[in-house]
Amino acid sequence: MGHDHSHCPKSASSHNVKIAFLLNFAFTIIEFAGGLLCNSMAVLADAIHDLGDTIALGMSWYMEGVSHKKRDQSFSYGYKRFSLLSALINCVVLITGSIFILIESVPRIFAPEAIYIPGVFGLALLGIFFNGIAALRLKQGKTLNEKVVMWHLLEDLFGWIAILLMCVIMFFWELPVLDPLFSVFFSLVILVNVIRNLKTTLSVFLQSIPDSLDLKAIEIELRALEGVEDLHDLHVWSLDGSYHVFTLHLVVAKQCLESEIPRLKIQAKQILMERDVQHVTLEVERAGEPCDLKNC
Repeated sequence: MGHDHSHCPKSASSHNVKIAFLLNFAFTIIEFAGGLLCNSMAVLADAIHDLGDTIALGMSWYMEGVSHKKRDQSFSYGYKRFSLLSALINCVVLITGSIFILIESVPRIFAPEAIYIPGVFGLALLGIFFNGIAALRLKQGKTLNEKVVMWHLLEDLFGWIAILLMCVIMFFWELPVLDPLFSVFFSLVILVNVIRNLKTTLSVFLQSIPDSLDLKAIEIELRALEGVEDLHDLHVWSLDGSYHVFTLHLVVAKQCLESEIPRLKIQAKQILMERDVQHVTLEVERAGEPCDLKNC
């Protein structure tokens, strides 16, 4: 009996992401140079992490514009799903970099090398400053993109606070083994988080039901609507992890008046919109009407 669609526009946040990207990019260059000059694997481990964040921020900045492109002959749902590609590339970069740092750091635990403590201390202060400023820029952000990036920056901030504490300890005690130990710790923390993000990204790619949606509870609410006799062909997935798509066939009684159908559709859409579904496609059928998708 036709379809109904609802759309929810995505607010722009490219300016804040742009500032965070520029700050992170500038500091990543300083970090790599400083890590090599100071012979610190802990600094280089964090530099690899920041490189991944810089790539993520750069792609987020670019994808922010791409994601606003409307549907066309190539992408009928628009370009929102491109952000998943950005997330996947970022995960691969971080995993590769972390494994490389682990390979370099583990042997140093057994044969630690001296590092230039004042230089690492100065880099830690810069790291706290750069990441702190970038995180503050995104603190008031409303979009999911801004919030996720802010948590990445806060993670970096805490990492540099830890390195600062390491330097304070090493000012008083000569413990060069702390540097590779911190490096291994940072790399393992990064790997655990990245693998978790990779699992979530692949889940969205494979069109799994979003974790935030209780499909059973939604089905119960829809069946409770006055005039609804049955429903089938329910499908829900997410385009980018935050923009959810829902399709279903709603079965009404044979004697249901044509004038009642718009009300039912509005009520069904309201239930789904309250569950954070942004795109709804509804088909209404009368009881007994054949449907090839009933058992799909």
